[in-house]
Amino acid sequence: MTKRGIVLMNLGSPDSTAVKDVRRYLDEFLMDERVIDVPYLLRLLLVKGIIVPFRSPKSAKAYASIWTKEGSPLIVLTKQLQEALQQQVSEPVTIAMRYGNPSPQAAYDELMKRVPGLEEVVLVPLYPHYAMSSYETAVEYAKEQHQKFNYPFKLTIIDPYYKEPNYIDALAESIKPYVDKDFDHILFSYHGVPERHIHKGDITGNHCLKVENCCAVDSPAHKQCYRHQCLVTTQLVAEKLGIPNDKFSFSFQSRLGRDEWLKPYTAKRFEEMPGEGIKKLLVACPAFVSDCLETLEEIAEEGKEEFLHAGGESFEMIPCLNVHPLWVKAIVGYVTNA
Repeated sequence: MTKRGIVLMNLGSPDSTAVKDVRRYLDEFLMDERVIDVPYLLRLLLVKGIIVPFRSPKSAKAYASIWTKEGSPLIVLTKQLQEALQQQVSEPVTIAMRYGNPSPQAAYDELMKRVPGLEEVVLVPLYPHYAMSSYETAVEYAKEQHQKFNYPFKLTIIDPYYKEPNYIDALAESIKPYVDKDFDHILFSYHGVPERHIHKGDITGNHCLKVENCCAVDSPAHKQCYRHQCLVTTQLVAEKLGIPNDKFSFSFQSRLGRDEWLKPYTAKRFEEMPGEGIKKLLVACPAFVSDCLETLEEIAEEGKEEFLHAGGESFEMIPCLNVHPLWVKAIVGYVTNA
């Protein structure tokens, strides 16, 4: 049998809630050309001269509000997923982050030590949907480090699994206990991206956000279209759970800057929904498989406050997949069939 190892790759986190650590993390994150995709000198000015100095203290405070005694929730949960997966497979499993620690290089080195003569590493990007600022940048970074350090093993990468049946089953099952309760509406909130990212990812050059109802019109562009893939996930989960069309919708969060991002904006919907008669709201965040700043602070804390302030009565954020048994089972299937 091939001597293999497995790497679970997530977004990353600052090493601590200290402003200096948050500043270093934001600097690496926002200087990524696939996140802020403008010419280098302009990106340098924006990130190091404006965004990072302004955001670091605020982000440090936000991280402090969700930090656990074990550390960053995203890192802790990714390690728990690693442990849960390791119980189900014989190959050694480790983790890597796109930003911060541990790096893909550290993950590769660990596997090389654990498996003499390592022949293949299966990389599992913990991003269900394709986006240049998430799945693509993680994969390209892992490939760059693999090539840069001339590792002898083959790198096998798991494709986005936004509509894969076992992923949908796991996501639906994790949401089911919440929709079995009394609620008015469930909002599927996905991480936002600028509209220009959608245009850049359109391999046809003339479909995404150009054709009327583009996400529903079949096209090769959907292979890399984040918006389409988010819509498909939403529809498949709602169908699996039997949620009526008028009781669910989707939106996009975490907007940065003044450019047009994918709409509708989650924050705006929180303000509007109570006036539409939606008083009891559930929120799921399928773009994230591990709870993190964007779910625990932006949605569960800020979002809840916005919704209740606008006249809502109850607000509940549904936890991410984290270490749900069906999610672990799904990953076992991906790496087994890779």
